[in-house]
Amino acid sequence: MEIWILFAEFFKTGLFAVGGGLATLPFLYDMADKYDWFTKDMIADMIAISESTPGPMGINMATYTGFQNMGVLGSIIATVGLVMPSIIIIIWVSKFLEKFRNNLYVERVFSTLRPTVTGLIASAGFAVLVQSLFRIEAIQNAAWASFIKPKECILFVVFFVLMNKFDKHPIFYIALAAIVGILFHF
Repeated sequence: MEIWILFAEFFKTGLFAVGGGLATLPFLYDMADKYDWFTKDMIADMIAISESTPGPMGINMATYTGFQNMGVLGSIIATVGLVMPSIIIIIWVSKFLEKFRNNLYVERVFSTLRPTVTGLIASAGFAVLVQSLFRIEAIQNAAWASFIKPKECILFVVFFVLMNKFDKHPIFYIALAAIVGILFHF
């Protein structure tokens, strides 16, 4: 029974997470609230693993979640659940889009989807930022002195500046971050 729930949750995510891997994050946070497959704290680790490995982030996260909870079969079910809506929609859209390409309503739909998807991605990015740089439990306990994660904040600023100043491939920064983590025990 749980395998069908896993499939249904990732099918729903694949159906409504328009905009790529980061758009799946609100759905993952919702799953963390409903199921014991992973915690909200684990989502940041899942992002790091998914961004560090080949392939689309959403698919990597579905595969990881499925495998962690139900082994190889779970990874297959979660991944198929995530990609199946895209396959169905692309086949359907490819048959009809050319016919309606200049349709006013189609243009209006796409003009509202772009900012909506941007908002979803920004919201998810903000959630990851807060979770990575701040101790949420410290706020809840009014322990303001330990609210900020100082090393993480320094790393964030350093990598933000480096990435905006030097045009290097993202793999360079991922490898550099891994080395910094190993050397300085983050």
